[in-house]
Amino acid sequence: MILPTTLCLAATAVLINLWLGARIGKIRGQEKILHGDGSNPRLMQRMRAQANFIENAPFLLILTGAIEISGKGGIWLPLAGALFMAARVCHGLGMDRSDINALRAGGFGIGLLVTLSLAVVAVLIALGLF
Repeated sequence: MILPTTLCLAATAVLINLWLGARIGKIRGQEKILHGDGSNPRLMQRMRAQANFIENAPFLLILTGAIEISGKGGIWLPLAGALFMAARVCHGLGMDRSDINALRAGGFGIGLLVTLSLAVVAVLIALGLF
């Protein structure tokens, strides 16, 4: 069985993770920090943005794959996944700022809502209610 939505979202997650890692590498190179965060606030923010992505993306991919395997996905599933990925990019950009900002808050909130929604759908599928 081919899972096109899950495959595309997994590929997108890899690209976002590489982008987040490259942003870390840029600061490491500029500041000559080889290990850890060097007590550099900008580097810490970017490392945390990547870690946060790594903490959240797998759940989205697992839920997407499970929903897609169940045959209950539709056009809404790739749209939900794309929204999650866009939100995580916004979150990563928002993490560059030390103040509360719409990119960070919106990226976090939208990503959370998408993941929570997919979790609800997954439970409903498991109960035969979707």
